[in-house]
Amino acid sequence: MRKRTRTLVGSLAAAVFFAVAPAGAIAETYWQCVPFARLISGIQIFGDARTWWSQAVGKYETGVVPRAGAVLCFKPTSRMRLGHVAVVSQVLTDRVVQITHANWSPIEGSRGKVEKDVTVIDVSANGDWSQVKVWYDPNRDLGGSTYSVHGFIYPDATSRMLAASGVTRFQNGAIAVAQQAAQQMASAVRPNSQGPMSVLSQAADSTDRIAALIAAATRQDNGSN
Repeated sequence: MRKRTRTLVGSLAAAVFFAVAPAGAIAETYWQCVPFARLISGIQIFGDARTWWSQAVGKYETGVVPRAGAVLCFKPTSRMRLGHVAVVSQVLTDRVVQITHANWSPIEGSRGKVEKDVTVIDVSANGDWSQVKVWYDPNRDLGGSTYSVHGFIYPDATSRMLAASGVTRFQNGAIAVAQQAAQQMASAVRPNSQGPMSVLSQAADSTDRIAALIAAATRQDNGSN
């Protein structure tokens, strides 16, 4: 009986950890690339990813030199008609960066996931970030395709403040729902007149509801891509 209780609580702790941990792919929610990039970059551009580069003209600084916090804008392709946007999380060299983005690799067979700190390499002939290869999770390596990109949109001071606020909201939302899940678990295992076996049965039955709460921990208003 104690072992069963520890198993339930341990499973909850693991689920909470993965809901709030800033690593790998967040596989329990669905994100489009545009609202996610806007949230964590603070750059206030709306509409399809393919329109971000033209919309940035006269509003944000743009260029072909990678910087942490900048948005990398992909050109549309026949298979990616709406384009794609990703946020640079770290510059490793002048031709290798890490990005955090959403709705790229299928994770466990489905899209709409967030991938943190994955590799992008500039493979352009002139080193101008016009052609890139991107980490593709099913390969556990760079994907086979080469993508054309416009360049980078750089956040201004306002964007950086909004980005900090967006990340805080993202994290606080995860923590709040995780706390709600923990409270529900505590309520489920609280002794009552039904006896210990009944309590554990209720706790086991509640795990699906708790899992659903934790899966929603990082869910925001996704909007459209």
